[in-house]
Amino acid sequence: MELEAKRQKEKEVIDVMIRLYCKRHHKQPCEACEELKRYAYERIDKCPFMETKSFCSNCKVHCYKKDMREEMKRVMRYSGPWMLLYHPILAIRHLILSYKERS
Repeated sequence: MELEAKRQKEKEVIDVMIRLYCKRHHKQPCEACEELKRYAYERIDKCPFMETKSFCSNCKVHCYKKDMREEMKRVMRYSGPWMLLYHPILAIRHLILSYKERS
């Protein structure tokens, strides 16, 4: 897969997860979730390991600041199961790629 396409797919997953989380917890788009998304996009854009990894959760080096990493974990724990209902193809593709990388 082309490097830029990988970055875009990762951003797509992040966007969907943050939107699901924000919609359920804040009822409307909020600045805190937008800031988290901007931060995640920045990390994805600057990732030097993008060619060899699939998703940030599978990376050996965590470049997120501690507070942002904790917030992203909270978002992913909540949104992950809901993605199977609202975005099943994206969720299954994410699970398959993550599993392949871990094995």
